[in-house]
Amino acid sequence: MKQFIHDETNGLNYELVGDYYLPCLKAPESPKVGRFGMIYLDYLRNNKKATYSGLLMAGKLKEHVENIDKQAEEMFSQLAEQLTKTEGVDEALKRHNQLGWVQHMNSIRNRAEEIVLQEVVFV
Repeated sequence: MKQFIHDETNGLNYELVGDYYLPCLKAPESPKVGRFGMIYLDYLRNNKKATYSGLLMAGKLKEHVENIDKQAEEMFSQLAEQLTKTEGVDEALKRHNQLGWVQHMNSIRNRAEEIVLQEVVFV
């Protein structure tokens, strides 16, 4: 049977392992994010170390990165949709010139991603 004790001074639980009480620690949960969130997390770790450490210590890193990822994905979707309408890239073009449609869509995605990275992620 495992033995546990709770230390009121630091709020940690300890488990008896052999002759020693070891703290029951678990790593913080990593954020569930897409590509923009991963890019942002890497940017924080490497370029904004004080902000990264502060958010990590406060336990708000996961929530913050997920929020930035959500904002970036929404902005990317809106920009891509606006650019396709503005440039007339539609299903008719896709039917008549598939390669041209793919080129246009890749160009639109690249431009939208670059805007999102500059406006949301690398701020």
